[in-house]
Amino acid sequence: MIKQIVIEQTVQQAFSPAHLELVNESYMHSVPAGSESHFKLVLVTDQFNGLRSVARHQKVYAALGDVMQQIHALALHTYTPEEWQVKQAAPASPQCLGGSKHDQH
Repeated sequence: MIKQIVIEQTVQQAFSPAHLELVNESYMHSVPAGSESHFKLVLVTDQFNGLRSVARHQKVYAALGDVMQQIHALALHTYTPEEWQVKQAAPASPQCLGGSKHDQH
């Protein structure tokens, strides 16, 4: 829960979001119980006005800095308030198709 809190606080401070949703999706992957390795971030902020998706993601990565080295995956869903007003929900994450080095072949 520590990484999730750090991510939430960092994003809150950097973006003052209109909407912030951070979901630990590690349970959907081949990792030990209680892991904090895979996250889904839904972020709505005015700071994304006029920016394309790649630039939005770069801003998030820059804000998180070293935290990105501590997790395996971060699914980003970034919106302006106007886009979010239309959308109101991020897409569901797909099921993990990856395996584990411990899987039998």
